[in-house]
Amino acid sequence: MESSDSLRVGSADSLVGRDVDLDRVRELLGQREGGALLLSGDPGVGKSALLDAVAAAAARSGTRVLRAAGAEFEADVSYSVLNQILLPLHSVLDRLSAPSREAMSVALGFGSGPPPKRLVVCNAALALLRSAAEDGPVLLVVDDLPWVDRASAAVFAFVARRSTGDRVRFLAASRTGVGSFFDGSGVPSYVLPALDAQAAAHLVDLRFPDLAHPVRQRLLDAARGNPLALLELPGALRTEQRAAQEVLPAVLPLGEHLQSLFGSRVRSLPAATRTLLLLATLDGTGDLGVLSKAAREMDGETDLRDLDAAEHDGLVRVDESSRRLVFRHPLIMSAVVETATSSSRRAAHRALAQVLGDKPEQRAWHLGEATLQPDEEVALLLERTAHRILNRGDAVAAIAALTRAADLSPLDTDRARRLAEAAYVGAEAIGALRGASVLLEDAWRADPGHGASLRSATAAVQLVLNSDGDLATAHRLLVGAIEQGDHGYDAEDPALNDALHFLLLLCNYGAREELWAPYYAAVSRLRPAPPPLLLVAARTWGDPARADAATLRELDEIIDGATKETDPARVVRVGTAALYPDRLAAVREASWRLVRQGREGGPVRRHIGALLHLCLDDYHRGRWAEALELSEEGLTLCSKSGYTVCTWLFQYSKGLVTASQGDTETAHALADAMTNWAVPRGLREAVYGAREVHALADIAGGNFDAAFGHVNAVSPAGSFPPYVAHATWVFFDLVESAVRTNRRPQAAAHVRALRETNVAGLSPRLGLLAAGSEALVTEDDAEAARLFTEALAAPDTDRWPFAQARVRLAQGERLRRARALSESEGPLTAALKTFQQLGSSSWAERARKELRAAGRVVPYADGGGTAALTAQEREIAELAATGLTNRQIAERLFISHRTVGAHLYQIYPKLGIASRVALRDVLRRTPPD
Repeated sequence: MESSDSLRVGSADSLVGRDVDLDRVRELLGQREGGALLLSGDPGVGKSALLDAVAAAAARSGTRVLRAAGAEFEADVSYSVLNQILLPLHSVLDRLSAPSREAMSVALGFGSGPPPKRLVVCNAALALLRSAAEDGPVLLVVDDLPWVDRASAAVFAFVARRSTGDRVRFLAASRTGVGSFFDGSGVPSYVLPALDAQAAAHLVDLRFPDLAHPVRQRLLDAARGNPLALLELPGALRTEQRAAQEVLPAVLPLGEHLQSLFGSRVRSLPAATRTLLLLATLDGTGDLGVLSKAAREMDGETDLRDLDAAEHDGLVRVDESSRRLVFRHPLIMSAVVETATSSSRRAAHRALAQVLGDKPEQRAWHLGEATLQPDEEVALLLERTAHRILNRGDAVAAIAALTRAADLSPLDTDRARRLAEAAYVGAEAIGALRGASVLLEDAWRADPGHGASLRSATAAVQLVLNSDGDLATAHRLLVGAIEQGDHGYDAEDPALNDALHFLLLLCNYGAREELWAPYYAAVSRLRPAPPPLLLVAARTWGDPARADAATLRELDEIIDGATKETDPARVVRVGTAALYPDRLAAVREASWRLVRQGREGGPVRRHIGALLHLCLDDYHRGRWAEALELSEEGLTLCSKSGYTVCTWLFQYSKGLVTASQGDTETAHALADAMTNWAVPRGLREAVYGAREVHALADIAGGNFDAAFGHVNAVSPAGSFPPYVAHATWVFFDLVESAVRTNRRPQAAAHVRALRETNVAGLSPRLGLLAAGSEALVTEDDAEAARLFTEALAAPDTDRWPFAQARVRLAQGERLRRARALSESEGPLTAALKTFQQLGSSSWAERARKELRAAGRVVPYADGGGTAALTAQEREIAELAATGLTNRQIAERLFISHRTVGAHLYQIYPKLGIASRVALRDVLRRTPPD
């Protein structure tokens, strides 16, 4: 090897996170005064992979690579590894002198004769390598030095120290802290470190992209950058564990290779040492006091002095400052557990339970692991522990504790009750619907009469709704459980409260008055008094048009108290109550907190609920790029988690945006998908949401007659049906489409009905639209102008840009038709500007037409206008025009997909278009500068 260039490793060959290490190895091997390198590192750190990369790069550069690896079963066979590595040079043996050739032939087993002297073999091997190097550089690569036989190791050491300045290079790898026959004195060394945090995370994401966030973090913590662990640990977990739907073991199981690497070191320790390590592993704190007491509980003979062997072997150390035992690597703990017998593990758990009486959660867990026969005392401890864990938000661990409590329950009724609660938590919090179904079946099997319990019924309803079941069945099942329960209508009963909130959801989804009677009957029987949120949510979500001022004040008080709420369920429930009165902004921070928690493995259903609230708030506030992005996140989450009943909600939010942008084809398709799914299941609220999307898309396309048909089916002109919440969101569409299709009597009737409700008092947005509706039906032009002016002068209307711009457009259209041309310019220009900023192409075109009809010249935003795009915006626009998704564009440009979405949000109004479907034509008309 003449120069270090022969070992240069290009980026295409780089291992994840190993560029610096590869460069360092290349540098050390390429030094003129060196030529040999001893690579060391922990088991599984990637030494062999790095040797492979170096060898492959050398081979591509024209270097002849000779490889061998030590093997434990051949460690006593002289020259066995030397034979491996020099066998390819058999044809070069005739170049050696006769004595060297004879010694080499005997040593390698090619010839017979008395064993040659070690020094003769060393010199002969060096001569053979130098002769071979005359044809080109040679690199010797030896792996697993600790298992290389003594004779071969002596030859390798001899060659390594004499490769200076030669075209022969030597590279070998050995485990840190493990001895070998190789004398590396004088040979440069390099300790291969673990991967850094960024590289470790990247490796896991490449190989296991679907790992749930908390599982991913747990694996990263356990592996500590060890590549083999990063690649093997996920494979040792079950599918539900990888999805964070089942609790991970306290100590992660090892894969086959990790067991062989770490298990052998543990098995070689004395029995007393293994006992102490097992106690320390299962305790998890490293507290030497606990360890000492537990050891005495085990056999009365083992004491802390038995840790010496593990300390000498480098497996553990004692932190003198904290007086705690620290394992050198978490994988050693896994090896300790896996090499222990089941009886010794139970004994260790029992001993720890005895000394942890002041720590109820830990004691309950240890007792649960140590107990084989049913034991109600232990089961009750585990159940109480599950409730404490659940209050901290760890639903997965709570399910594990409840399930173990059920296993240890002597009575079938207790077993069924605990399994049903575990099923409820699984369905309600983490989206483990399949697991919840299995747990429910086990509960019914244990106690067939337990199926009507609130927890069982609520979990079953979740399963019904997220399968092919219909809403009426789910409603009947839940009402039956509430009416037949033994809860005594205790207002503090958490199971009853949860069931009633879920019944509230079913009533809203059904959008039929008869569904609400059982709900109100149950709430009225609560003692000592119904929780305020149950009452307020029914009024503001069930029949918001009739929510009075007192209800809204109560709602505002509840929202104020929820700003720092930590219970995910209550945050979503408060957001639900705030939905139709347009108060989602007040719970926005709490909703984002739930979304962030959900992205890190928090409760799936709460993640979904918070996402929906953010989507709808974003839509009404004109943050449409974020609304689309969060809608996609919600759709993906519903698909992955199995919460299919929530899919329509994100189709709805996405449909509102696409319809408002003028992407009518997408909007109609989303609305059709909602309808096709909802009709056979009886979810009228989803059908009404679909009709609203259809109506918006029809208005965008100028088909006001079709729009009227859709919204009139939701809220017939002249009426606001009770318990049809969507009536409060489509009245302006109904009035506008009625006026535009010469249905003025229906429009006037609807405005009269509007006055009889409190819709205008719900929020500034609805007040603005209500006032705009009044102005639309007013016959007198002067009165209409006054009403429009008053409506738009109300405070806070600019917080709802799309609604404000629609009312301004209606104002400008009315003024222009009244021949008040100069007065119409202001509202029409303002409306046009807002529509362009939002990317509402259809509404922007309406505003342009009105301005042109008023005698104003209004150029299109794309009139020679892509020069307004920055270079990056132009590049993103061109990629989007080819059909690439935001994520695909982000990968090409090495930016976040959220950044891509934000850029597109700015690009569309600059080009005067509504969505990416129009990008290709606009860009074709205007080539880049």
